[in-house]
Amino acid sequence: MTVAATPAPSPATAGEQSGVRLARSRRNAELSLLLLAMVLVAAYGATVEANLLDTVTPDFWMPAAALGAVFLGLHLVIRFLAPFADPALLPAVALLNGLGVGFLRRIDLGDAPVPERESLAIFAGIGGRQLAWTLASVILAAGLLALMRDHRSISRYAYTLGLAGIVLVMLPAVLPSSISEINGAKLWVRVGGFSIQPGEFAKLALLVFFAYYLVRKREVLSLASRRFLGIDFPRGRDLGPVVGVWLVSLLVLVFEKDLGTSLLYFGMFVVTLYIATERVSWLLIGLVLFFGGAYLAYVLGSTVGGPFANFYVRAEIWLDPFADPTDKGYQLVQGLLALGTGGLFGAGPGGGQPEILPEVQNDFIFAGLGEELGLFGLSALLVVYLLIVERGLRAALAVRDSFGKLLAGGLAFTLGLQVFVIVGGISKLIPLTGQTTPFLSAGGSSLMANWLLIAVLLRVSDGARRPVGGSTSKAARPAGGPPEQLHGAPTEVIKP
Repeated sequence: MTVAATPAPSPATAGEQSGVRLARSRRNAELSLLLLAMVLVAAYGATVEANLLDTVTPDFWMPAAALGAVFLGLHLVIRFLAPFADPALLPAVALLNGLGVGFLRRIDLGDAPVPERESLAIFAGIGGRQLAWTLASVILAAGLLALMRDHRSISRYAYTLGLAGIVLVMLPAVLPSSISEINGAKLWVRVGGFSIQPGEFAKLALLVFFAYYLVRKREVLSLASRRFLGIDFPRGRDLGPVVGVWLVSLLVLVFEKDLGTSLLYFGMFVVTLYIATERVSWLLIGLVLFFGGAYLAYVLGSTVGGPFANFYVRAEIWLDPFADPTDKGYQLVQGLLALGTGGLFGAGPGGGQPEILPEVQNDFIFAGLGEELGLFGLSALLVVYLLIVERGLRAALAVRDSFGKLLAGGLAFTLGLQVFVIVGGISKLIPLTGQTTPFLSAGGSSLMANWLLIAVLLRVSDGARRPVGGSTSKAARPAGGPPEQLHGAPTEVIKP
């Protein structure tokens, strides 16, 4: 075998060769889409007030204007620090975030006494707090873009982030239930009036570690020992990492009492492994391990009880929520009724009764929106999520280094899986989970973590779309590393 060095592919399109001019045109497209998103948010707020108050107050536009100012600031940061970033990511996320703030303000209006609704302050209640969390989250995302000028630089801290991720995952499990448990799931850390969900940040740290680890181990993990039904399966000695992550996910399932979080961690590892090796067998092994472990936990919950009892109860509610519709199954039943009441077109923004849904501001915000927007409205929201995931996968395909491919692919899949887990729970496809709907649900932890996720995708897409030889700060380039991890550097090609 001989190893020959060939230059990296040159840009394929004239647009990539236009340099700064292309970046400016794409940023203008981003700005136009962002303005359109804020117009839709303002229209949603006006419709809510028209249905709830029988009038539209002169201040209906203020939440959309405040959000628009925040997102415009991030747009300017992207224009200068990541000029080649995907122009569709920020507007799509801003639309979801804005509709989430608008719906939470709608909950505040519905809960307020009728005479006080028109005078309810724009920045009061849950909606006002979500506005503040949005500001903090966007500032955090902008700070990450400023600090991380090249996505490869975070690979230096992969093992540190991996350890931090494990600590954040297991922290709620070892804390007393009085500090960590809400609605049966131990996912929180509450101190005084402050609470945080560490798992939201753990997924980002673990994904960095997974991407770094699999880039270096993918050749070993790609080796096959035998072929069965046309599929190449790995050697038994290479199953260690998968079995290890599977055991950790089962511990999360048992001790944190949440199927969604367990599925999220295990799923993002298996899919990242599949992206690294391109072997379907890893997906099959992952599915067998996870569903086998979940069934085992269900059986142990019905016979042994103890730490498995909570999962057994949740599974029983999922199998037949109408068996106890006024107690254990109340939340799921009300969510299903809300979705059924919404029908195809919904009752209109402000025309339903989502405030009677338990935890409508968190776990069941999608059901509350379904009552008022209907199936068509929910389908439109899912299409926006799909667009974000597709743009993330596109960045993963286009970026030149393997670490960036695994990182962006894992981040995009994780966001999609989180949406599936929560929507599947409220629609009775899978058991209910404690996950929040990204960018829609109330809560600072979820919002900040998901905005950080978007910041990393923006940085990777900037590297993917940047022309070869484009201006990248040398200080941002990680020292050493294989040739394929440097933009514009020769790539090793192995020829027989």
